[in-house]
Amino acid sequence: MANLSLLFDAPVLNLQLLVDGILVGAIFALVAYGMALVWGVMNLINVAQGEFVLLGGYVVFFLARAGMPPLLAVPFAAIATGGICWALYRVVIVRVVGGDLFNSILATFGLSILIQQLANQLFGSDVRTVESGLGTLLLAHGMVTVAEIKLVAFASSALLGILLVWFLRKSRLGQAIRATAQNPRAARVLGIPTDQVYAVTFTVNGAICGAAGGLVAMTWIIHPYAGLTYTVRSFMIVVVAGLGNLAAVVPAGAGLGVAENYAGFLLGAEYQTAFVFSLLVVILVARNRWLMRQRKYLK
Repeated sequence: MANLSLLFDAPVLNLQLLVDGILVGAIFALVAYGMALVWGVMNLINVAQGEFVLLGGYVVFFLARAGMPPLLAVPFAAIATGGICWALYRVVIVRVVGGDLFNSILATFGLSILIQQLANQLFGSDVRTVESGLGTLLLAHGMVTVAEIKLVAFASSALLGILLVWFLRKSRLGQAIRATAQNPRAARVLGIPTDQVYAVTFTVNGAICGAAGGLVAMTWIIHPYAGLTYTVRSFMIVVVAGLGNLAAVVPAGAGLGVAENYAGFLLGAEYQTAFVFSLLVVILVARNRWLMRQRKYLK
């Protein structure tokens, strides 16, 4: 209650929480782009999504420690994580894609645990972070602070959303991806190599996660067991935005970021993760009721 009254006594705190929430939500949205793509095209819920984010973060961390500017290391993180995801598709995912959804969840859950343990053995369990080299903007006479790396993340998320929509609508490969998403069997009959489409889709998802991981390493922290929170957040954003609705991913991510920021301020940081998981349950229940109501209307 004391924190709630503080929001009324110092309205500028609301502006700080709002700005931080929107900018933080942009990074969540970046991860959600990849999940939406894989889920929509391959009918696969990738439980290892957060671990791919952490892999990108580790690439940026070690390249920065070797002397490379962190922002220049982000494309290398995207390439490295994309390559890892291509290999994982050829070894594991190709065996479960197109099958039962539960099997794909089990397979990616196994990948999640494997990547966690490998990261712990190779990189250690220490918490890591990367200095972005960017400064901080002061707004409202210095009462509101905005880290410039968060502005970079927000701009990157918006730009990537525009590029993805253009790619899916205008390029031949994007049209093949859309056709495969709508009807894989018909796409194969028309001569579209659906296996290659799935491989490209999963690789693009890895590249997106790698880039997001680089921004995460410069904005917060990374450690081998932090992936679950990003998986849950991206899943929530895709459910709220609607499968295939890439334009709504950024607003949904911003809304989640704002809600999480307010929850952390009002309830305390120790309850912030609990709030995220509770919100996931509420969203799933509400979404299920809405779908049931739509089915009744269709009947």
